[in-house]
Amino acid sequence: MKMIKGPAIFLAQFATDAAPFNSFASICGWAASLGYNGVQIPSWDRRLLDLKKASESQTYADEVKGIASRHGLSITELSTHLQGQLVAVHPAYDTAFDGFAAPEVRGNPKARTEWAVDQVKRAILASKRLGLTVHATFSGALAWPYIYPWPQRPAGLVETAFDELAKRWRPILDYADEQGVDLAYEIHPGEDLHDGVSYEMFLDRVNNHKRANLLYDPSHFVLQQLDYLDYIDIYHARIKAFHVKDAEFDPTGRQGVYGGFQSWVDRAGRFRSLGDGQVDFGAIFSKLTQYDYDSWAVLEWECALKHPEQGAREGAEFIKSHIIRVTEKAFDDFAGSATDDAANRKMLGIS
Repeated sequence: MKMIKGPAIFLAQFATDAAPFNSFASICGWAASLGYNGVQIPSWDRRLLDLKKASESQTYADEVKGIASRHGLSITELSTHLQGQLVAVHPAYDTAFDGFAAPEVRGNPKARTEWAVDQVKRAILASKRLGLTVHATFSGALAWPYIYPWPQRPAGLVETAFDELAKRWRPILDYADEQGVDLAYEIHPGEDLHDGVSYEMFLDRVNNHKRANLLYDPSHFVLQQLDYLDYIDIYHARIKAFHVKDAEFDPTGRQGVYGGFQSWVDRAGRFRSLGDGQVDFGAIFSKLTQYDYDSWAVLEWECALKHPEQGAREGAEFIKSHIIRVTEKAFDDFAGSATDDAANRKMLGIS
């Protein structure tokens, strides 16, 4: 069996203009001081990474690796969650998502999509330069506004949306394959790939592309009331990345999964710091270990209540305590006895 690597931390929620969160070197020092040994980098944040340089310059990529290494850290993955979102945007979300894009393509959906595709490809190439084999992203969404079938969806609407989504991603997946990098789509509400069924619809349309893999985050499954342990049994071969994030779901007579348009703190389903929610991480780490998941366990801190620095500090030890040191022998080896073929046949009554 193989061991999960970690603890690691996704830096997106921590980067600010104030030290030590305003440069890659200083935020690495902070993460290392908390006990992390890996960092996942948001590729859109120029305070931490110049994506264009990382995709074009091996020297720069080596410098970034060197900064992490000097703090005893590995880079786990690059993330293009924001750019991946923009590969496919329904017009209803044009204004809301425009802020994710470079200023020069805002207000121009076609140019924004082209920019997003280029960004994801650059991140794939930068991943290769950094020696990484997995890249974390979102799928984007064209069908999401029609998630609830009222009014009745016209025949073929969803199929057309997924055909187009696959058409946009297939060249990116092929490029990822050329670079030897897996794409790990985070299954997430707001994305067309938001559960197992929708992922399979996409996978079928990209011909089960070997690079179309998964980032596993159980918090989103709690909020959807999806069985996050059975999900591992079904999709373990496709799980290439892991966000360790907690959540809770406490429905009332007034609200449930949809949340009643409330803010995060007042929703029935809320993200929580590790250990404060309802996710059974003992069972998750056991299942992933059972299936030989040997990539990183990465804290993604999101909580409606707790301060991020407290969540980060507690998260390192939480993840470390859940990583299973795999056994090198069977627990009942002490009771074993030497046998041979003749003895085995005798035990089975075979002459």
